[in-house]
Amino acid sequence: MSGLRAAGFPVEAVRRRALTGAAAAFPPVESYGHEVFGQHLGAAAGDLLDAARLAPPVFLPRRLEKLIDLGREPMAADVDLTTEVGGFASRLPVFLSAFGSTRLGSAEVSVAASGQAGALGVPMVIGENVVPVNGYRVARSETTGLLARIRAYVEAAEPGYGGVVVQQSTEDADAEVWNLVYSDPASEPLLADGRLGFELKVGQGAKPGLGGMTVLDRAAAARVGDQYTVDELWAGERGVLRSGSPGTFTDEILRQQIRFMRNNFGRAKVWVKLHPGRDVADAAAVAWAAGADAVTVDGAEGGSGWAPTAFLEHVGLPLGECLSRIGGPAGCLLATGRMWEGVRAVKAMALGARAVGLGRAALVAVDADPDAGLRRLVECLAYEARLLISALGKYRVGDLDRDDLWSPGLPEPVAVPI
Repeated sequence: MSGLRAAGFPVEAVRRRALTGAAAAFPPVESYGHEVFGQHLGAAAGDLLDAARLAPPVFLPRRLEKLIDLGREPMAADVDLTTEVGGFASRLPVFLSAFGSTRLGSAEVSVAASGQAGALGVPMVIGENVVPVNGYRVARSETTGLLARIRAYVEAAEPGYGGVVVQQSTEDADAEVWNLVYSDPASEPLLADGRLGFELKVGQGAKPGLGGMTVLDRAAAARVGDQYTVDELWAGERGVLRSGSPGTFTDEILRQQIRFMRNNFGRAKVWVKLHPGRDVADAAAVAWAAGADAVTVDGAEGGSGWAPTAFLEHVGLPLGECLSRIGGPAGCLLATGRMWEGVRAVKAMALGARAVGLGRAALVAVDADPDAGLRRLVECLAYEARLLISALGKYRVGDLDRDDLWSPGLPEPVAVPI
């Protein structure tokens, strides 16, 4: 039987399941902490952003306005990329996406990314489960944990720009993470000028409908076993799966959660992160109506953390479809999912996003160069974005709209007689 073959049938995948059982629902455990997932997804998964093309017009009335304003022909360098991101002034239409307790790269990479985001003047989101897994005030967390990320950001940040947003999962709520951060002196510089926010995590693109997942060693798993579901899927010392709760939401629960955040943390901005569900437009509308400063939509394009391969390849809507369903946003809409270059960012903003989040790309960049990798990555993205926006005859990111985009999956813009 060892030589069995079957054309067109995934023999090796089946063999792996036969030999390892439930562990085969995930990528090989040896890749945990060393690999990002879902990066191969794209046009084959039906993403409108990949299929779409930017469509510059022939006649450029806004370029003429800019020419008159400048007294010369405008160039790409004249495009203004400053914007408002979820209640924060931002140098660029970019933010550092949430990554939490996952072991990709190292904790030091997370701290280095925080400092570079602060120096760039863009907001940063700190992901879930950092405190429940690593603690809040213990020796290790002081240098590599949540507080270390906040301090690195504050020390590098330009006053008046950017902000720190702390995400909370159900386990974080049990650990009172928001209370700890809100009352900590380390947060006061951010609170003083309105640059602290909290993000309610409803879901994430890599595994819609599931909670956070990481692989822990057995000693760490034993410490958190009363907070999380722990499954011993892998033999020997290769690790234990730790799964968090996804949380339970209805429209009324979401409204009440946002009201709670506003009432109890009045000096903090309120963000909500949604997974790419089929009712994402309804959920975004509820969040904005309840007073959310930003709604982040995380498309099904993989992630930096740990997820079953079935979810990476078959669950959730692509980001372009999410943005298309939401249509004209009623508030600040943020988009994450396979963002690393200017063209995908500009397409997302043409579909209504105010800014885009860098997750896996940021980790890879900082891993490549802890001192300047993220800064150079963002510089390249910004340079491309200015060229693209200028080609569309526009000079502010807020002027982008759906007319700038063509795709077989989008309705054609209506021609206006001249």
